[in-house]
Amino acid sequence: MKKSILIGLGVLMLAACATTNQTALDSKASQVATRNYQTRSFDTNDKLNVMNNIVATMQDLGFVIEKVDKDIGTISGFSFTNQTTMTVSVRSKGNSILVRANASKGTKAITEPLAYQNFFNALSQSLFLTANEVL
Repeated sequence: MKKSILIGLGVLMLAACATTNQTALDSKASQVATRNYQTRSFDTNDKLNVMNNIVATMQDLGFVIEKVDKDIGTISGFSFTNQTTMTVSVRSKGNSILVRANASKGTKAITEPLAYQNFFNALSQSLFLTANEVL
């Protein structure tokens, strides 16, 4: 009797592990897709200029800047209008700058690609205007 209970528990544990592994694999693929639309590369090596334009873009979009760390390359802000928090990281990669934005509303991550596309479109316009001295 004890042996059959142990075997039953073993089968349940294996089934639980199989389900967990599949969920982890699905989650990994989803994370890669999310990272893809949260990240943009810009053809410049001026990290400070990109960070200044990110701050300006976030303010234009209604964010109050809470923290800027130029050494690490992060900018964090909060929008009271739509209760959204956004953190943007900036890092150099060769002759370009990689920018990754991560936004959440409350405790829920924003996974809608359009929100990130809108941010990156506004940032691209800001960088273009700054590069061409149209301010």
